[in-house]
Amino acid sequence: MFLRIRVAVAAVLAAALLAGCGFDVQEPDLFLVTRTGAHAQKLSLLVNDGGTISCNGGKPRNLPDPLLLQARDLATSLNTDVGAKLRFGPNARSVYSFTVKVQNGTMFFPDTAADSRKELADLELFVVQAAANPCGLSS
Repeated sequence: MFLRIRVAVAAVLAAALLAGCGFDVQEPDLFLVTRTGAHAQKLSLLVNDGGTISCNGGKPRNLPDPLLLQARDLATSLNTDVGAKLRFGPNARSVYSFTVKVQNGTMFFPDTAADSRKELADLELFVVQAAANPCGLSS
């Protein structure tokens, strides 16, 4: 009986050791958004579901929880929009153009498209907030 207990304890310890031995689970990216403009520096944000963001190709930084939750909601909405093949034309009033890559594909839109689609307005706000913190960039 003591032998069975020792074997069971050894099995549990071995499983615990294996769990901490480099079996790292990679979380998927939620989206990549790129903002360009005539008089603005290009801004690129890669948002990962694990709670990180890469700013302009830099090393991943921690994304504050409220922004991560917002990014997850945005990814769902944007995947729906890309799946529906929504198109937005250029506008003379546009200052910025956005490219968003999500699981379902890629969407291009001018900043003025936010007037007609709430999720695009939310994405523009997310970009400004994330650029400031955690990226530390002026938007």
